[in-house]
Amino acid sequence: MSVTAPEPQRVREATLEELHRLRLPLPPPDFPLVWEPGDQIELRPGAEIEARAACLNVVLARAYGMPPELAVHWLAEARLIERLTPPEWQFVADGVGDERAFALHVEALFALSWLLGIAMDLDPLRTAAEGLMERLPNLAAGESFDSWRRRTLAAPRSAVTAAEQLDLYYCLDWSLQECERRRLPLPGQIDSNAAGQRRWALEWAVVFAGPYHGAPPGWEQVDLST
Repeated sequence: MSVTAPEPQRVREATLEELHRLRLPLPPPDFPLVWEPGDQIELRPGAEIEARAACLNVVLARAYGMPPELAVHWLAEARLIERLTPPEWQFVADGVGDERAFALHVEALFALSWLLGIAMDLDPLRTAAEGLMERLPNLAAGESFDSWRRRTLAAPRSAVTAAEQLDLYYCLDWSLQECERRRLPLPGQIDSNAAGQRRWALEWAVVFAGPYHGAPPGWEQVDLST
């Protein structure tokens, strides 16, 4: 269900206050807003976010040594094979791709878990929460996708709360890259790669409708260039 997005300038002011608290460089005054006044906003359906989280969980398991046959079997039983992107399928089924790059998806998975309400705090100073993997499908024990969904009973965040977090990570991504470019100390454990992964998940999950927004992007079509 779509609602009117919060006033973007007010959200941006709160974001800048948080960056100032973290002692990070602030984006320039003309740094784009994520949405415009009057835009509509909604979160992708919870079942879609759960499916994306489950797919990334298998991708991560493959990056850490899960045999391809077991990974493909689990996805087939969960009826999720078609939910993988082409690069993910090539990696899961054939090991094609950079496993280090796929391993970075733990931070995107953390953000998806936060959106589902099974991770409590998307702390901009700390890496993915301890115990995160215990809240995801237990692949080693053969837990099915349906069993995991019954165990977790996800309670997705509101679209407004998710949009506020998206604005923070949109700007935090820029700030951490600027710190790395200028060789400034980072305020916590996460770097621009981690922030970018969390932003990726938020950009995918939060759907806007308005004059300047097109169709919601697929996972591989999320634009992180700004």
